[in-house]
Amino acid sequence: MVRKQQVVLVSSGLLLLILLFFFGKTIPEKKPQAIAANTPHEEKAIDVEKMLTHAKERLTITQVQKVTSLENIVKRGDVKNQQINAYKQLASFWEDSVRLFEPYAYYTAQAAKLENSEKSLTFAAHLFLNSLKTEEKSAMQKWLATNAKDLFEQALQVNPDNDSSKIGLGACYIFGNISENPMEGIAPIRAIVEKNPDNVFGQMILGLGGIKSGQYDKAIERFKIVAEKQPDNLEAVLNLAETYDRKGEKENAVKWYKEVKQKIPNPEAQKELDARIKALQ
Repeated sequence: MVRKQQVVLVSSGLLLLILLFFFGKTIPEKKPQAIAANTPHEEKAIDVEKMLTHAKERLTITQVQKVTSLENIVKRGDVKNQQINAYKQLASFWEDSVRLFEPYAYYTAQAAKLENSEKSLTFAAHLFLNSLKTEEKSAMQKWLATNAKDLFEQALQVNPDNDSSKIGLGACYIFGNISENPMEGIAPIRAIVEKNPDNVFGQMILGLGGIKSGQYDKAIERFKIVAEKQPDNLEAVLNLAETYDRKGEKENAVKWYKEVKQKIPNPEAQKELDARIKALQ
């Protein structure tokens, strides 16, 4: 399960490879070829019912029976609690038995909305938000961000003073393809970070926003703050290397790619890093 407050704007194959290696084990495996409800018309809005229907097509007969049973579990009695329990069981099924992200996240969100606790709402919200790090299709970006936005907004109704939820909400606008002016999410995050420069989550999102807007110097400044406060934060170190690489500052890019390499034991990722370092030297 995703437990880290992270969202990454993928900008290269190398970055994607390393992120999948480092963070991939924290989320259920995504297999969009089996559940892309709108293929080949990717730009159409995601239809949840169609998405779930496509997801079921990969199940065995026994698994279909189990899912159908859970979907129909609410019949009488304490309906709300039955629904919450059923949604949680469905989420666990899609995560543990099938390892498909979208239905897992969807049912986690449904349970959280009914439960209406800050903990469950923010967990579900970050689940969607984190998935944006490897998502490139605009329709799926919008679906992920819209769900995260709704969950963060509900969480802020429970606790209006949660800066992390405010930052997450801003990030939905920056990365989620849900606004004509995606950078409108920057202002509230900047206000929080100005008040509390030690807010690493806010610094990371502002850094990633800097990459998205092409303000590489500002992005580097933010990532350096995170790397100084959390030397083992691979996301910050990796984005530092990537941003220097984009700027054409080869020496600094090499320095930080080497830092990344020291933190990743995966041979395939190290090989890709070595190739990039060699190309820059």
